[in-house]
Amino acid sequence: MLLWLLLLILTPGREQSGVAPKAVLLLNPPWSTAFKGEKVALICSSISHSLAQGDTYWYHDEKLLKIKHDKIQITEPGNYQCKTRGSSLSDAVHVEFSPDWLILQALHPVFEGDNVILRCQGKDNKNTHQKVYYKDGKQLPNSYNLEKITVNSVSRDNSKYHCTAYRKFYILDIEVTSKPLNIQVQELFLHPVLRASSSTPIEGSPMTLTCETQLSPQRPDVQLQFSLFRDSQTLGLGWSRSPRLQIPAMWTEDSGSYWCEVETVTHSIKKRSLRSQIRVQRVPVSNVNLEIRPTGGQLIEGENMVLICSVAQGSGTVTFSWHKEGRVRSLGRKTQRSLLAELHVLTVKESDAGRYYCAADNVHSPILSTWIRVTVRIPVSHPVLTFRAPRAHTVVGDLLELHCESLRGSPPILYRFYHEDVTLGNSSAPSGGGASFNLSLTAEHSGNYSCDADNGLGAQHSHGVSLRVTGTSRNRTGLTAAGITGLVLSILVLAAAAALLHYARARRKPGGLSATGTSSHSPSECQEPSSSRPSRIDPQEPTHSKPLAPMELEPMYSNVNPGDSNPIYSQIWSIQHTKENSANCPMMHQEHEELTVLYSELKKTHPDDSAGEASSRGRAHEEDDEENYENVPRVLLASDH
Repeated sequence: MLLWLLLLILTPGREQSGVAPKAVLLLNPPWSTAFKGEKVALICSSISHSLAQGDTYWYHDEKLLKIKHDKIQITEPGNYQCKTRGSSLSDAVHVEFSPDWLILQALHPVFEGDNVILRCQGKDNKNTHQKVYYKDGKQLPNSYNLEKITVNSVSRDNSKYHCTAYRKFYILDIEVTSKPLNIQVQELFLHPVLRASSSTPIEGSPMTLTCETQLSPQRPDVQLQFSLFRDSQTLGLGWSRSPRLQIPAMWTEDSGSYWCEVETVTHSIKKRSLRSQIRVQRVPVSNVNLEIRPTGGQLIEGENMVLICSVAQGSGTVTFSWHKEGRVRSLGRKTQRSLLAELHVLTVKESDAGRYYCAADNVHSPILSTWIRVTVRIPVSHPVLTFRAPRAHTVVGDLLELHCESLRGSPPILYRFYHEDVTLGNSSAPSGGGASFNLSLTAEHSGNYSCDADNGLGAQHSHGVSLRVTGTSRNRTGLTAAGITGLVLSILVLAAAAALLHYARARRKPGGLSATGTSSHSPSECQEPSSSRPSRIDPQEPTHSKPLAPMELEPMYSNVNPGDSNPIYSQIWSIQHTKENSANCPMMHQEHEELTVLYSELKKTHPDDSAGEASSRGRAHEEDDEENYENVPRVLLASDH
């Protein structure tokens, strides 16, 4: 269905394009028929009324007269015309000079649709009576014995009018008939001419239709209206005061026969133009282009994609279709009067990645666009952090591998590793998958670990994973957890040894040998054994006159940490004191009290030392051995008998 836009360009019916208005020829007296011998004045006027005297040209039966005045008098019958420099040639006016006794006169000028006055006039009008008027041989109604009669709404046809009357001739009444009169009816407006801005418009282009006519300047107050047609269909809104109709776009179905009509608003006069054939030309599509939004075809999973197919040229109804590589059927089709069309793909997935093209056709043949690749990037999923260690329970010195992996996400992916929310480092996976980070454990590495993954579409964080680091480092001095355990075990062993010694003392004979192989003690020998530790007796301390017999030391060994790779041994000596040497031993507090003194040392061996190397190291480096005793306190157990 056509959309019409009516624009008023010209004042209705005032002029035709490129045609000057006609000059106006008037009669005085205003009758086109006179009796022979009478004079009639002709007056030529122009609408502009701005021309100087002498610019008027007169024609008699199409012959130019030498008279240049705007007013002349004539006595000869014939067709008269005039023109001025500002106007075109006037309509011809036939002036008749009749030698007859009875004439029928009509007022001049007369235009289409006017009411005209007819007068039946005798040469001796006083002796003329019983006048009757006729049209085409038939008496007009109510026209008997009238001096004048009015004929309504005359037209430009070939109707013939005449009249009859009686004249007195002495005592006789003689009937007389006038010559037939053809009323000179002038055109109120010219026959319209339909003009189109193009007889072969391009499909989709606008076109302007104009119904051109010219209203007589002698009837400036007459109002006209216009209507335009294609074949038998009325265009626009029907009758309009505007002679112009603008069509925004022409299509192939608009081809056909066009014409227009003009009429007075009183519907008294209507005229129709000739028909004009208009053929709308179709332009085949060309330069088909596919555009993808977001621009560049780079999408993130879940976004919406728009495929825009356009043509640089093409008219009429165009069918657009969209296609994806690997699919037999099209993604969609649209048929519309437009140079572009859009296809929306909602919530793209990874499977929507690939190559696309579109096609356009307006009945000639499909034209294809170039291929465009679409990529769909996937945000990373929440990564999972796992540990890879050489043993189930990690210890200091182990090499721990932290592995972080997202199951979904477009590469490359950057992984970051955290310990207690402090960044440890990062690792990249250029082709996707997971990445690892290695860490050499110390005691401070116990705690919570996590990681995150990021491929530029938003980072995702893993859940936290706890790690506990146990054990002792080889290069560390002092007590570790294993050392503390050994100390506890050593104390237990010492307690057991004390109990055994106490039991041996109970069974010992008076004055005999002790259970440990010593029978008596010299006061000077109330000191630590010198076999494995240096004496701690003050050298300035006085000695007794009776030296004591040397004591026999009985070392007892026990590994206090059997499960450790670095064994720690306990070394125990027992010293028995008698009454004879108790006075000289600072450890004895009662005169008749016998004490059993136990000395315990913890000695740590190196795993790479053999038994012999350990012995030689003890003999050669007593000070070094003392360092290996690692600040373990000595235990003194007293047995009260």
